[in-house]
Amino acid sequence: MARNSEKAMTTLARWRNSQMEEGKVKERRPYLATECDNLHKAEKWRRQIISEVSRKVAQIQNAGLGEFRVRDLNDEINKLLREKGHWEQRIVELGGPDYKKVGPKMLDSEGKEVPGNRGYKYFGAAKDLPGVRELFEQEPPPPARKTRGEMMKFIDADYYGYRDEDDGVLVPLENEHEKNIVAASVSEWKSKKEAGLLSEEVTKEMEEDDIYAVTQDSESEGEDDESKETEGEEGQPRYVAHVPVPSQKEVEEALLRRKKMELLEKYASEALIQQGNEAKTLMGL
Repeated sequence: MARNSEKAMTTLARWRNSQMEEGKVKERRPYLATECDNLHKAEKWRRQIISEVSRKVAQIQNAGLGEFRVRDLNDEINKLLREKGHWEQRIVELGGPDYKKVGPKMLDSEGKEVPGNRGYKYFGAAKDLPGVRELFEQEPPPPARKTRGEMMKFIDADYYGYRDEDDGVLVPLENEHEKNIVAASVSEWKSKKEAGLLSEEVTKEMEEDDIYAVTQDSESEGEDDESKETEGEEGQPRYVAHVPVPSQKEVEEALLRRKKMELLEKYASEALIQQGNEAKTLMGL
Protein backbone atom coordinates (compact mmCIF):
# COMPACT_ATOMS: atom_id res chain seq x y z
CA MET A 1 0.00 0.00 0.00
CA ALA A 2 1.45 3.37 -1.02
CA ARG A 3 2.06 6.06 1.58
CA ASN A 4 0.02 9.25 1.76
CA SER A 5 3.03 11.44 0.76
CA GLU A 6 3.62 9.36 -2.32
CA LYS A 7 -0.06 9.67 -3.22
CA ALA A 8 0.07 13.48 -2.77
CA MET A 9 3.16 13.78 -4.96
CA THR A 10 1.53 11.66 -7.59
CA THR A 11 -1.59 13.85 -7.49
CA LEU A 12 0.49 17.03 -7.62
CA ALA A 13 2.49 15.72 -10.52
CA ARG A 14 -0.67 14.88 -12.42
CA TRP A 15 -2.13 18.33 -11.70
CA ARG A 16 1.05 20.11 -12.82
CA ASN A 17 1.20 18.14 -16.03
CA SER A 18 -2.42 18.97 -16.77
CA GLN A 19 -1.84 22.67 -16.11
CA MET A 20 1.24 22.74 -18.36
CA GLU A 21 -0.75 21.17 -21.12
CA GLU A 22 -3.37 23.89 -20.80
CA GLY A 23 -0.64 26.62 -20.72
CA LYS A 24 -1.53 28.03 -17.30
CA VAL A 25 1.76 27.18 -15.55
CA LYS A 26 4.83 29.20 -16.53
CA GLU A 27 7.75 27.21 -17.77
CA ARG A 28 11.03 27.80 -15.88
CA ARG A 29 14.05 29.09 -17.74
CA PRO A 30 16.75 26.44 -18.11
CA TYR A 31 19.81 26.92 -15.90
CA LEU A 32 22.15 26.38 -18.87
CA ALA A 33 21.57 27.83 -22.30
CA THR A 34 22.90 24.65 -23.89
CA GLU A 35 19.91 22.72 -22.54
CA CYS A 36 17.59 24.58 -24.92
CA ASP A 37 17.34 23.26 -28.49
CA ASN A 38 14.46 25.47 -29.67
CA LEU A 39 15.32 28.82 -31.30
CA HIS A 40 11.95 30.35 -30.45
CA LYS A 41 12.29 29.49 -26.75
CA ALA A 42 15.88 30.75 -26.67
CA GLU A 43 14.76 34.15 -27.92
CA LYS A 44 11.95 34.05 -25.35
CA TRP A 45 14.39 33.49 -22.50
CA ARG A 46 16.59 36.29 -23.82
CA ARG A 47 13.67 38.73 -23.79
CA GLN A 48 12.79 37.58 -20.28
CA ILE A 49 16.33 38.32 -19.07
CA ILE A 50 16.21 41.77 -20.68
CA SER A 51 12.98 42.58 -18.84
CA GLU A 52 14.52 41.49 -15.52
CA VAL A 53 17.58 43.63 -16.17
CA SER A 54 15.39 46.65 -16.95
CA ARG A 55 13.44 46.17 -13.73
CA LYS A 56 16.56 45.89 -11.58
CA VAL A 57 18.22 48.86 -13.30
CA ALA A 58 15.16 50.94 -12.40
CA GLN A 59 15.44 49.78 -8.78
CA ILE A 60 19.15 50.55 -8.46
CA GLN A 61 18.59 54.22 -9.32
CA ASN A 62 17.31 54.73 -5.76
CA ALA A 63 20.33 55.68 -3.65
CA GLY A 64 18.30 55.29 -0.45
CA LEU A 65 18.39 51.50 -0.67
CA GLY A 66 21.67 51.38 1.20
CA GLU A 67 25.16 50.43 0.16
CA PHE A 68 24.74 46.65 0.61
CA ARG A 69 21.44 46.44 -1.29
CA VAL A 70 22.86 48.56 -4.12
CA ARG A 71 25.89 46.28 -4.37
CA ASP A 72 23.66 43.18 -4.43
CA LEU A 73 21.46 44.65 -7.17
CA ASN A 74 24.50 45.58 -9.23
CA ASP A 75 25.87 42.03 -8.88
CA GLU A 76 22.50 40.57 -9.94
CA ILE A 77 22.39 42.83 -13.00
CA ASN A 78 25.88 41.80 -14.06
CA LYS A 79 24.96 38.14 -13.55
CA LEU A 80 21.88 38.55 -15.77
CA LEU A 81 23.97 40.29 -18.42
CA ARG A 82 26.40 37.38 -18.51
CA GLU A 83 23.46 34.97 -18.80
CA LYS A 84 22.04 37.07 -21.64
CA GLY A 85 25.33 36.75 -23.44
CA HIS A 86 25.17 32.97 -23.12
CA TRP A 87 21.65 32.92 -24.58
CA GLU A 88 22.69 35.18 -27.45
CA GLN A 89 25.55 32.82 -28.24
CA ARG A 90 23.13 29.88 -28.10
CA ILE A 91 20.76 31.68 -30.50
CA VAL A 92 23.60 32.05 -32.98
CA GLU A 93 24.36 28.34 -32.63
CA LEU A 94 20.69 27.52 -33.35
CA GLY A 95 20.80 29.61 -36.52
CA GLY A 96 19.32 32.83 -35.17
CA PRO A 97 20.57 36.45 -35.48
CA ASP A 98 23.72 37.70 -33.75
CA TYR A 99 22.39 40.19 -31.21
CA LYS A 100 25.89 41.11 -30.05
CA LYS A 101 26.54 42.84 -33.37
CA VAL A 102 23.13 44.34 -34.11
CA GLY A 103 21.96 45.00 -30.54
CA PRO A 104 22.23 48.48 -28.93
CA LYS A 105 24.90 49.36 -26.42
CA MET A 106 24.13 49.24 -22.71
CA LEU A 107 23.21 52.82 -21.69
CA ASP A 108 22.46 54.35 -18.32
CA SER A 109 19.60 56.67 -17.36
CA GLU A 110 21.48 59.69 -18.76
CA GLY A 111 21.97 58.08 -22.15
CA LYS A 112 25.69 57.50 -21.63
CA GLU A 113 27.40 54.18 -22.07
CA VAL A 114 27.59 52.28 -18.82
CA PRO A 115 31.11 52.47 -17.37
CA GLY A 116 32.81 49.30 -16.31
CA ASN A 117 36.09 47.63 -15.52
CA ARG A 118 37.08 44.31 -17.09
CA GLY A 119 33.52 43.41 -18.05
CA TYR A 120 31.93 44.35 -14.71
CA LYS A 121 29.60 47.33 -15.12
CA TYR A 122 28.12 49.76 -12.61
CA PHE A 123 24.58 51.11 -12.80
CA GLY A 124 22.69 53.92 -11.10
CA ALA A 125 23.66 54.53 -7.49
CA ALA A 126 26.44 51.92 -7.73
CA LYS A 127 28.58 54.47 -9.58
CA ASP A 128 28.60 56.68 -6.45
CA LEU A 129 29.68 53.95 -4.02
CA PRO A 130 32.94 54.41 -2.07
CA GLY A 131 35.88 53.26 -4.14
CA VAL A 132 33.89 53.14 -7.39
CA ARG A 133 33.88 56.81 -8.32
CA GLU A 134 37.70 56.91 -8.15
CA LEU A 135 37.88 54.20 -10.83
CA PHE A 136 36.27 56.41 -13.45
CA GLU A 137 37.57 59.84 -12.50
CA GLN A 138 40.07 60.87 -15.13
CA GLU A 139 42.98 63.06 -14.16
CA PRO A 140 42.93 66.46 -15.86
CA PRO A 141 45.45 66.74 -18.67
CA PRO A 142 48.62 68.65 -17.78
CA PRO A 143 48.68 72.26 -18.97
CA ALA A 144 50.36 72.76 -22.30
CA ARG A 145 53.87 74.13 -22.01
CA LYS A 146 54.43 77.51 -23.58
CA THR A 147 57.13 77.88 -26.16
CA ARG A 148 59.99 80.32 -25.75
CA GLY A 149 58.48 82.61 -28.36
CA GLU A 150 55.14 82.77 -26.52
CA MET A 151 56.85 83.64 -23.24
CA MET A 152 58.95 86.36 -24.88
CA LYS A 153 55.80 88.12 -26.11
CA PHE A 154 55.01 89.41 -22.62
CA ILE A 155 58.57 90.50 -21.68
CA ASP A 156 59.08 94.25 -21.88
CA ALA A 157 60.76 97.02 -19.90
CA ASP A 158 58.34 96.52 -17.01
CA TYR A 159 59.53 92.90 -16.66
CA TYR A 160 63.09 94.09 -15.93
CA GLY A 161 61.91 96.92 -13.65
CA TYR A 162 63.10 99.77 -15.86
CA ARG A 163 59.89 101.77 -15.41
CA ASP A 164 59.20 101.14 -11.74
CA GLU A 165 60.01 104.75 -10.86
CA ASP A 166 57.88 106.36 -13.56
CA ASP A 167 54.73 106.34 -11.46
CA GLY A 168 56.33 108.67 -8.88
CA VAL A 169 55.40 106.43 -5.97
CA LEU A 170 58.48 104.29 -5.40
CA VAL A 171 61.12 107.06 -5.13
CA PRO A 172 59.40 109.03 -2.28
CA LEU A 173 58.86 105.80 -0.38
CA GLU A 174 62.52 104.85 -0.75
CA ASN A 175 63.68 108.31 0.38
CA GLU A 176 61.42 108.21 3.41
CA HIS A 177 62.61 104.73 4.30
CA GLU A 178 66.23 105.81 3.95
CA LYS A 179 65.67 108.79 6.27
CA ASN A 180 64.06 106.53 8.85
CA ILE A 181 66.99 104.11 8.74
CA VAL A 182 69.55 106.93 9.07
CA ALA A 183 67.64 108.49 11.97
CA ALA A 184 67.39 105.11 13.71
CA SER A 185 71.12 104.49 13.27
CA VAL A 186 72.03 107.95 14.60
CA SER A 187 69.77 107.59 17.63
CA GLU A 188 71.21 104.14 18.34
CA TRP A 189 74.78 105.51 18.13
CA LYS A 190 73.94 108.40 20.47
CA SER A 191 72.32 106.09 23.00
CA LYS A 192 75.36 103.79 22.95
CA LYS A 193 77.66 106.78 23.29
CA GLU A 194 75.76 108.11 26.31
CA ALA A 195 75.77 104.64 27.88
CA GLY A 196 79.54 104.33 27.29
CA LEU A 197 79.22 101.19 25.19
CA LEU A 198 81.38 102.55 22.33
CA SER A 199 85.17 102.32 22.42
CA GLU A 200 87.34 105.45 22.28
CA GLU A 201 88.65 104.70 18.81
CA VAL A 202 85.14 104.37 17.36
CA THR A 203 84.08 107.59 19.08
CA LYS A 204 87.10 109.46 17.76
CA GLU A 205 86.54 108.24 14.22
CA MET A 206 82.90 109.27 14.32
CA GLU A 207 83.75 112.74 15.69
CA GLU A 208 86.59 113.49 13.26
CA ASP A 209 86.04 116.44 10.98
CA ASP A 210 85.33 115.85 7.32
CA ILE A 211 88.54 116.46 5.36
CA TYR A 212 86.48 117.41 2.33
CA ALA A 213 84.40 119.99 4.16
CA VAL A 214 85.10 123.63 3.24
CA THR A 215 85.11 126.04 6.19
CA GLN A 216 83.93 129.61 6.09
CA ASP A 217 87.40 130.92 7.04
CA SER A 218 89.04 129.38 4.01
CA GLU A 219 86.27 130.78 1.85
CA SER A 220 86.90 134.32 3.18
CA GLU A 221 90.69 134.09 2.85
CA GLY A 222 90.92 133.00 -0.75
CA GLU A 223 87.59 133.86 -2.21
CA ASP A 224 89.03 134.87 -5.58
CA ASP A 225 91.51 131.98 -5.82
CA GLU A 226 88.92 129.37 -4.73
CA SER A 227 86.41 130.70 -7.20
CA LYS A 228 88.99 130.08 -9.91
CA GLU A 229 89.81 126.60 -8.62
CA THR A 230 86.32 125.37 -7.81
CA GLU A 231 84.64 126.85 -10.82
CA GLY A 232 85.65 126.07 -14.34
CA GLU A 233 84.35 127.25 -17.60
CA GLU A 234 80.70 128.28 -17.72
CA GLY A 235 80.46 128.18 -13.91
CA GLN A 236 80.75 124.36 -13.62
CA PRO A 237 82.21 123.17 -10.27
CA ARG A 238 85.67 121.57 -10.31
CA TYR A 239 86.63 118.71 -8.01
CA VAL A 240 89.99 118.83 -6.24
CA ALA A 241 91.92 115.52 -6.31
CA HIS A 242 93.70 114.57 -3.07
CA VAL A 243 96.01 112.06 -4.79
CA PRO A 244 98.64 112.75 -7.52
CA VAL A 245 97.01 112.39 -10.92
CA PRO A 246 99.32 111.88 -13.96
CA SER A 247 99.01 114.27 -16.84
CA GLN A 248 98.04 113.28 -20.36
CA LYS A 249 101.66 113.42 -21.53
CA GLU A 250 102.83 111.10 -18.74
CA VAL A 251 100.10 108.63 -19.57
CA GLU A 252 101.12 108.62 -23.26
CA GLU A 253 104.80 108.04 -22.36
CA ALA A 254 103.87 105.15 -20.05
CA LEU A 255 101.76 103.54 -22.77
CA LEU A 256 104.59 103.97 -25.28
CA ARG A 257 107.13 102.31 -22.97
CA ARG A 258 104.71 99.43 -22.33
CA LYS A 259 104.19 98.96 -26.08
CA LYS A 260 107.95 98.88 -26.69
CA MET A 261 108.45 96.25 -24.01
CA GLU A 262 105.70 94.07 -25.50
CA LEU A 263 107.28 94.30 -28.98
CA LEU A 264 110.73 93.46 -27.61
CA GLU A 265 109.38 90.41 -25.77
CA LYS A 266 107.54 89.30 -28.90
CA TYR A 267 110.20 89.75 -31.62
CA ALA A 268 113.60 90.06 -29.87
CA SER A 269 115.54 87.05 -28.69
CA GLU A 270 116.77 86.61 -25.13
CA ALA A 271 120.39 87.24 -26.17
CA LEU A 272 119.45 90.50 -27.88
CA ILE A 273 117.49 91.65 -24.86
CA GLN A 274 120.42 90.82 -22.58
CA GLN A 275 122.83 92.78 -24.80
CA GLY A 276 120.48 95.74 -24.79
CA ASN A 277 120.28 95.66 -21.01
CA GLU A 278 124.11 95.53 -20.75
CA ALA A 279 124.40 98.48 -23.11
CA LYS A 280 121.97 100.48 -21.04
CA THR A 281 123.93 99.63 -17.91
CA LEU A 282 127.22 100.78 -19.46
CA MET A 283 125.60 103.99 -20.67
CA GLY A 284 124.10 104.59 -17.28
CA LEU A 285 120.51 104.57 -18.50
